[in-house]
Amino acid sequence: MLETKGITVVYNKIEALESIDLEVPSGNIYGIIGPNGAGKSTLIKAMLDLVPHSGNTLFNGELIKNQRKNLSYVEQKSNIDTTFPMKVIDCVILGIFPKLSPLQRPGKLAKIKAEEALKKVNMYEHCNRQISELSGGQFQRILIARTIIQDSDLIFLDEPFVGIDITSENIIINLLGELASKGRTILIVHHDLSKVHKYFDGLILLNKSLISYGKVSDVYTSKNIQKAFGTEILVASEKGGTQRDTSIH
Repeated sequence: MLETKGITVVYNKIEALESIDLEVPSGNIYGIIGPNGAGKSTLIKAMLDLVPHSGNTLFNGELIKNQRKNLSYVEQKSNIDTTFPMKVIDCVILGIFPKLSPLQRPGKLAKIKAEEALKKVNMYEHCNRQISELSGGQFQRILIARTIIQDSDLIFLDEPFVGIDITSENIIINLLGELASKGRTILIVHHDLSKVHKYFDGLILLNKSLISYGKVSDVYTSKNIQKAFGTEILVASEKGGTQRDTSIH
């Protein structure tokens, strides 16, 4: 179980997140959705103790900041220097480092694990290419391969599907589904509302404060979406229909 208790973030005296309390069951993929500026990425960073905040985040009853070797974080692709001179295989092997001792270096087993992960994301043939030569979708798959070899129980992804091709998107979401089926807990900052039923077991809906969280069918309602986005939006149901909150004028 992943829990947040009173997570609050203030930037320059402006409250970015207000007292977020939620619980995410293990072995699930939860999407974090909300309008621009809602605090979606900020929530992940606060949970990971990457930004100043008040409140706590626990995983299986223990503070998350004491479990750094058991979590993976893939930030937004736009924040990563893809021009750095590094081969694909070496980028993936970096995922091993958090579990090594300070003087330890990855050996043959690390390379084997990296190659296996690259095969899972259909990128093995590119293992000796420079990361700067990859497309956006290919690079995102490399980041997922690196996440796989970290073998973490808790995974955070910030907008992993932005600017990538549909093939890469399908490969990534299928692999994440496999990880969740093995008990991994995965949180994804996401913006495409049309795919929430397809991709997620549950949702966290934000707009600086918590609007709703839980099963997709409970959270993704016209009433909740209107409250978060401040406008009337047709909400697609899991069965493909739409619903509209007729009380909105």
